[in-house]
Amino acid sequence: MVLLDGGGMLVRETGEANAARPAGTYGTDWGNPDGEECVQCHRKHSPGLYQEWNQSMHGQRGVNCLDCHKADGKDKDGFRHKGQLISIIVTPKDCARCHTTEFEEMDGSHHSKAGDILASFDNLLGEVVGGPEAVNAGCKQCHGSTIEIGEDGKPLPTTWPNTGIGRINPDGSRGSCSACHGRHRFSKAQARTPDTCGKCHVGPDHPQIEVYNESKHGIIYHAKTTEMNLESDKWEAGVDYSAAPTCATCHMSAGGGEKPTHNVGERISWTLRPPISVKNNLVKLKDGSEFDVPEGQPLPKVGDKAKKSEVVEVLTWKERRLKMQNVCTACHTDSVILGHYNQFDKVVDLYNEKFAKPISAIMGDLQKAGTISQAPFDEKIEWIWWEIWHHEGRRARHGASMSGPDYTWWHGMYEVAKHTYFEFIPELKKVAGEKEAQALLEKHFKPIPGHAWYFEGMNPDQLDAVRKGFESRYGKGSLK
Repeated sequence: MVLLDGGGMLVRETGEANAARPAGTYGTDWGNPDGEECVQCHRKHSPGLYQEWNQSMHGQRGVNCLDCHKADGKDKDGFRHKGQLISIIVTPKDCARCHTTEFEEMDGSHHSKAGDILASFDNLLGEVVGGPEAVNAGCKQCHGSTIEIGEDGKPLPTTWPNTGIGRINPDGSRGSCSACHGRHRFSKAQARTPDTCGKCHVGPDHPQIEVYNESKHGIIYHAKTTEMNLESDKWEAGVDYSAAPTCATCHMSAGGGEKPTHNVGERISWTLRPPISVKNNLVKLKDGSEFDVPEGQPLPKVGDKAKKSEVVEVLTWKERRLKMQNVCTACHTDSVILGHYNQFDKVVDLYNEKFAKPISAIMGDLQKAGTISQAPFDEKIEWIWWEIWHHEGRRARHGASMSGPDYTWWHGMYEVAKHTYFEFIPELKKVAGEKEAQALLEKHFKPIPGHAWYFEGMNPDQLDAVRKGFESRYGKGSLK
């Protein structure tokens, strides 16, 4: 370990004894020797930054400023500073000089592609209907933006600072390690806490942190945080800690025989993001990239050519699910694990079959008939459908996936149903007219048993059961 103490001494701990020497007499364990000047200057002029670095594993092991920030003549974001050619931005490719495995796992993952939102309806809604300034300080701070560099080699203030997980860097790499490992501490403990994920996985359309906090997992975590052993090197579930999982436990960390990974999507079997959920198989390519193939579509084999590369691994959705379930076995028995997935699957199927597929089909019929335009967000009914799947539908699905009952029902399926019956259908009748709307509902809604109450009214037996239950608690005649 290496530590600059309060008196300016560099204390170096060896396997045999502690030795002290004046700051300035660096050994080979100190990385780039020119980094000494950086450390001493920043210690004086930006003491907070220096303290964070000094307490980090980097600081303790002698990794200094120049080891990470040194640039070469080919870097478009390189500039001269105190006699050194440096870059402000430390990219995943820079980190890969030491953390190769982590870089390769992250590089092909869903996280690295988060910047692709820039070509999505989400971004169109933000840029056009909202405004680019809001997108720049909002959406892109999580998803990442394309960093622009000025003639002086420094990032332009229009795109910097940005630690979006899918940031597109000047060297062509995608991502930002500091999205999860905040600079300059780069703490593994911080990256393992749910609050770190909650910076982005929060809000009306993807409330994972809110769901987690109301789940039994989140409740126990907050009660037993001191027992989580977050600084452990291997941090294996059921071995280094057992109180509760965090987001990292399930999606990235070791447990149940699964090795740790920086590929956050590898253990995910359902996609809960689009209007209609599908189970996805995962195809990994020789060039480090990967892509999903929905269940039922042709799946390439190892050795096949795909997307200008070669397939090196195929994980079916069942294999992806098994990886997640293996992690669960570190703390749960099979009955709990299989029961959870059974309940989760049924909620997704309910959302898909009762609401998403028929509404999507109606929207398609309206477009084909020319009743609504092909352009998005220019008619109210499109906004209603957008919020049904993009907000309420996602909340229901995520709630079920992470054991959050309130988000599964009241913030989820309740809102889906309410807005379907009392916003979408009334707007459909305005747009298409009563006759055509009824024909569309008869075609797409009526064949689904779950909509029988809408066409035929509530079942008298169901209403009577509710009345009897209510009166048993509050007295005869209490339900008016």
